[in-house]
Amino acid sequence: MTGANSFQVSGYGPERAGWTRLFARDSAARRLDWPLLLAAVTLSVIGSVLVFSATRNRTDINQGDPYYFLVRHVMNSGIGLAMMVGIIWLGHRTLRTAVPILYGASVFLILLVLTPLGSTVNGAHSWIVLGGGFSLQPSEFVKLTIILGMAMLLAARVDAGDRQHPDHRTVLQALALAAVPMLIVMLMPDLGSVMVMVIIVLGVLLASGASNRWVFGLIGAGTAGALAVWQLGILDDYQINRFAAFANPDLDPAGVGYNTNQARIAIGSGGLTGSGLFKGSQTTGQFVPEQQTDFVFTVAGEELGFLGGGFIILLLGIVLWRACRIARETSDLYGTIVAAGIVAWFAFQTFENIGMTLGIMPVTGLPLPFVSYGGSSMFAVWMAVGLLQSIRVQRPMSA
Repeated sequence: MTGANSFQVSGYGPERAGWTRLFARDSAARRLDWPLLLAAVTLSVIGSVLVFSATRNRTDINQGDPYYFLVRHVMNSGIGLAMMVGIIWLGHRTLRTAVPILYGASVFLILLVLTPLGSTVNGAHSWIVLGGGFSLQPSEFVKLTIILGMAMLLAARVDAGDRQHPDHRTVLQALALAAVPMLIVMLMPDLGSVMVMVIIVLGVLLASGASNRWVFGLIGAGTAGALAVWQLGILDDYQINRFAAFANPDLDPAGVGYNTNQARIAIGSGGLTGSGLFKGSQTTGQFVPEQQTDFVFTVAGEELGFLGGGFIILLLGIVLWRACRIARETSDLYGTIVAAGIVAWFAFQTFENIGMTLGIMPVTGLPLPFVSYGGSSMFAVWMAVGLLQSIRVQRPMSA
């Protein structure tokens, strides 16, 4: 045997099929979406530089080591890449059979957050401290399991050829599946993650071909629910203050409006080309809180300027464009829904993160995909890239 079929000779059993796909002439390595991968890697590299700039002088948090956050960010990116490779090797269709286990595990983890094992960071009780300076934010992985779980339910009968579109009963089951972890995350409270999950649900429903009545009904129910949450006082004071500061930027500039005011000053001072890497006065002076995580885009705006910030947005746009193309070209509804859910997730989280630094969105504590410091968020976005690549790799060759 010769060519790609040579990998099917004796000694290459089913247990090695995943690995042989990575080396076969017409398989994973050749069929990867390289623009998507290169854009994501470049974003992680830029994020490493921005995180280093934001933390190298922060002796209050870097334990006296200017490279403390840089090393961990690079390590998190490397682990994320390894997770991506693992998902490509397994395949999104293989993971489809494990969705009930993954869903149960993610719900269990977010329930743990509500126990004494949970920890509060910046007002959100959404973390599990693992020790050694490491922590886990389970809500990041819930975004993935909601996408996978809803896709499994909504696509089951359509991909089997029994129906052209999901029926009302199936849609109700999918919404119930998403509602359980969303309600738990709301109790933490982690309003930013809940907002992302709502957008994911909308994106999944639109991609599934479900009746538009469900989409409009969900939007109406979400609006009514948001008003009810506000009127019933379910939100914590710090969350109410953030929305108040968004509605009125001049409200308490030294208090609740401090973060957004300093962020706008940092970005505005960068001009067209920026003040130069590691030369930003706002960044060096440590005026912007949480600059390595939620407000990392302010480092780019100040030190790299409009051009540098625009380049980051361009790279994120490439990621979204390639993900949309994968969603459009896949041959099964399950793959389409998964890819579309990831697009909705990345698009909204990017808009929210950059928007809050510019003052056009309220502060919610959402990281910038691939760029912000944080292990859980980095792992989750690279796992999502792995799903996208798997969908592309496993599509029919004629697609």
